[in-house]
Amino acid sequence: MIYERKALARADRCCCCDCCCCEGTRHLVVEVLLVTVILFQLTRKSYKPPKKPLKRRFEIDDLCEEWVPEPLHPPITEDMKVKPPVLESAAGCHTITDGKEVVNFTSANYVGLIGHEKIIDSCVCSLQKYGVGSCGPRGFYGTTDVHLDCETRIAKFMGTPDSIIYSYGISTIFSVIPAFCKKGDMIHMSKLIHCGSVLFFAFCNFQVFFYFKRNDMTSLESTLDKLTRGNKQAEKMRCYIVVEAVYQNSGQIAPLDEIVWLKEKYCFRVILDESHSFGVLGNSGRGLAEYYGVSIDKIDIITAGMGNALATDGDFFTGKVRVVDHQRLSISGYVFSASLPPYLASAAISAVNYLEDNPTVLTSLRSNFALLWKGLSDVPGLTIASHPLSPIVFLKLKKSTGSSKSDLELLNNLADRVLKEDSVFIVSPKRSVLDKCHLPVGIRLFVSAGSFRLVEESCNHSSGRASLRFLCSKPCFTVLICPFR
Repeated sequence: MIYERKALARADRCCCCDCCCCEGTRHLVVEVLLVTVILFQLTRKSYKPPKKPLKRRFEIDDLCEEWVPEPLHPPITEDMKVKPPVLESAAGCHTITDGKEVVNFTSANYVGLIGHEKIIDSCVCSLQKYGVGSCGPRGFYGTTDVHLDCETRIAKFMGTPDSIIYSYGISTIFSVIPAFCKKGDMIHMSKLIHCGSVLFFAFCNFQVFFYFKRNDMTSLESTLDKLTRGNKQAEKMRCYIVVEAVYQNSGQIAPLDEIVWLKEKYCFRVILDESHSFGVLGNSGRGLAEYYGVSIDKIDIITAGMGNALATDGDFFTGKVRVVDHQRLSISGYVFSASLPPYLASAAISAVNYLEDNPTVLTSLRSNFALLWKGLSDVPGLTIASHPLSPIVFLKLKKSTGSSKSDLELLNNLADRVLKEDSVFIVSPKRSVLDKCHLPVGIRLFVSAGSFRLVEESCNHSSGRASLRFLCSKPCFTVLICPFR
């Protein structure tokens, strides 16, 4: 037994030695291969130029002469060569173009504060104290007491806990939405939305966004119902509805009461742009929520441009304190962009004070709506496609010529004749390729509270109708329009 055990032990030791020798050989082979690869990579050139014969001097000259650079801009079409009228004064209710004074319907000067003495005086006082610019972003020596006062004044006027102002209008939508909407969230937009929002969504990372028909809540509800019914993944995704209070492209008003009802039913968030309703709609000009009697707390995100009713520049966001504080730390347009010049913030404060101290200005504005509708409702060949209480009056042809280009040419001829013969400045806006709305071309008029002070008297004295005839490729027809002098 003892001899057998010793023999087995010797055999086990031999097997172990053989295994160790095999493993050692394998490790040696692997290490040699690794060293070989490393030496090969170290001795190898990073770039091996192709072996081609050098070109001769005349061949290089020929290639240089044949080279044609890419154009720096797209080709200029005939439509781009049209020169619009040049303003020679401030774009107020009345302006000067081509040396004559005209009534201006091309500026969104709703309250009529462009050139107002109170606005100019506040700007002058602010310029004397702070200078022209703020010299930095809000978080880096760019915040003054005027900025804080402006935010407090807007929040008090709107009845919200807090607000925040931005230096440039279109940058707000580019900054606010990505601060709350992330990749994978569902975004629903109306086809009437202006090109600024569409441009943002074209460059963002959102992969799930939908368009619903113009002001059609049935279309929106059916879309939401299809996406949420039986879809467990949709229940985990955040849903946002982006609408304009007054659509810039059509002058229609969004049905906020129905949108809020759908919000409570399908649990989504509302992003509302009040650029063309702030200072216009509602008994005191507080916007679409006041117009419909909807609590402003039910709207999650409210933005509005200050370049329309307030006759200044920039944009503001108003809402809950928690939402505003989140923007101060995470919004690029606030953190990195230079802040709003103090004199513009001072002008915004004066404009809000004027709007609150003079409620009769809204009465004058609404009477101007009615007067303009009365003057344009029976114009042969044209129809009004906007809402009666909208500050944007959108005129379009009753019968299209069959071509958008021909329609635009026809309306441009009308605008030129009205400008030359009746001193009324109107334009037919060009559609952006980013606009998703498929509306016919038309004439867009911005109504102001000060546009009709002399017109009302002239209309009462029976001197308010003029007949304009113009020849186009289509049959000639007569257009009746108030001269607005």
